[in-house]
Amino acid sequence: MYNKSALTQYQQINAQTGIVDADPHRLIQLLLDGALDRIAQAKGALASGDVASMGEALGKAVGIIAGLQGCLDRERGGDIAANLDRLYDYMTLRLMDVHRERGAAPLDEVGSLLGTLKGGWDGIREQVAPN
Repeated sequence: MYNKSALTQYQQINAQTGIVDADPHRLIQLLLDGALDRIAQAKGALASGDVASMGEALGKAVGIIAGLQGCLDRERGGDIAANLDRLYDYMTLRLMDVHRERGAAPLDEVGSLLGTLKGGWDGIREQVAPN
């Protein structure tokens, strides 16, 4: 039990340090990773019938997506920011459908959309990395 507690503390400290030291591009990568992790957790909870855990994971995923949406620079971002804004709205609505549909299709869809965004975001790393 002690080892598990120590491991958990180490992971939390390591995650916090990674966030503190991260540049803005890396922070978005971490948020995308976090949303994908929460969607995977929700999918696992749905499969096992754990409605409470599913709801908790969905709530966290929606919160992360709202955080990503809040980071958009609508003044300078032009069409890209506007399109991402609409996409984040759509993702949030689809995640809400999980409770109604009681199926994994919305989770799969949002996971795929986030995965595509993350792939693009990861691909521009060299262009935005601090020197």
